[in-house]
Amino acid sequence: MTATIEYLKSPDLVVKVQEFFGIDYLGRTGKIDPVKHNGCEQEHIKQSLNTHRPNKTVNGSTVTKNDDSSASTNCDKKSPEDSGKSEPYRVTNKFWYYLFIIGTELGDEIFYATFIPLWFWNVDSAVGRRVVMVWSAIMYVGQTLKDVIRWPRPSYPVSRLQKKWALEYGMPSTHAMVSVAIPFSVLIYTYDRYIYSMSAGLTFALVWCTVICVSRVYLGMHSVLDIIAGLVLVTTLMIPLIPIVDKLDYIIVTSHWSPVFVLAVSIMLIVFYPDSGIWTPTRGDTTLTVSVCAGIEIGAWLHYMLGDISSPVNPPPYEIIWPSYAMLGMLLLRTVLGLCCIVATRAFGKSISYAFVCFLLGRDKNELRRSENTLENKNKIIVELSYKFFTYGMIGFNTQYLLPKVFKLLKIGRPDFYTEV
Repeated sequence: MTATIEYLKSPDLVVKVQEFFGIDYLGRTGKIDPVKHNGCEQEHIKQSLNTHRPNKTVNGSTVTKNDDSSASTNCDKKSPEDSGKSEPYRVTNKFWYYLFIIGTELGDEIFYATFIPLWFWNVDSAVGRRVVMVWSAIMYVGQTLKDVIRWPRPSYPVSRLQKKWALEYGMPSTHAMVSVAIPFSVLIYTYDRYIYSMSAGLTFALVWCTVICVSRVYLGMHSVLDIIAGLVLVTTLMIPLIPIVDKLDYIIVTSHWSPVFVLAVSIMLIVFYPDSGIWTPTRGDTTLTVSVCAGIEIGAWLHYMLGDISSPVNPPPYEIIWPSYAMLGMLLLRTVLGLCCIVATRAFGKSISYAFVCFLLGRDKNELRRSENTLENKNKIIVELSYKFFTYGMIGFNTQYLLPKVFKLLKIGRPDFYTEV
């Protein structure tokens, strides 16, 4: 069992996956020295991130060399960062490259910021609330475990084709967890509400999940073990979570004291997030998911308390109606107007909340923003978490409450939005 775990965790296996999908390691000979590399990996090497040298083209393929000038060999330092030294490579299959670049973005903030509003405004807000709650819970558990387990991402000789999440730990893969949580929760929550082919929905969800999971190994950001652990964990969590969320959402929407409960639980989850020993962006990302969920649930609660929501005339399941040109025009108008408002909310909320918390702490906001991201810099942590909680909470609230009101006022709203409890 130990040998199997080490094999699934090894950087050498990541390199094999990359090579299978068209990453050519130039000058690579032999296998990794397990004493030199795996030992340090288990001790969580703190070394500088890969810094790309300028790309060049060889026989029509992209060649990238990585700078190892700042590499460190101190195995006693713990960090999600790992070896800065890696092999030069070239991309020989552009199809897989672009497919996996797109696939990995399906677990990014930009995807969440577009998918969640689009679903609420154009499909079904009742399903949307439940999916967001599942997503938030799954992300919280996964991100927390990263900072508890503290396994670094794949090290030498793996070349990372993407650096965006390099400052986070790798185990488990939250991309893998979300790749199951979002499509399969959508599938489960819509199956009894809409009439469609289960086999088609299941196929779509499996393809979605597979592309995201393989993309993380292909890009050198996760070991195979990280992916497997994420898939096993999310499957285990979703078995009790799906029915619990289904009942909990209705209770939150209809209970008079819901905002107090939602805000208290959200703040406690952020405050008591486990300390990983060093600064990572994971805590801020977790605050984002928790606050979006809280804002959406409070928005739905306000709709219900004001009597905006009424029971549907006809109970589910419903036929899926393909939109007419007029409906597509309304959809496009809602989407463009809504996303512009979301962008404005983010900019305004961040600016106001950041300045306000800095004022309460008696710190200059520009000076604090330029200061280092460390656990010792308590003021910056407080400001960062506070502005994210307020800003993304407002984005969630506006997505569920304010913008549908605006759409209704402009007579471009979705007619059945206010029948979705």
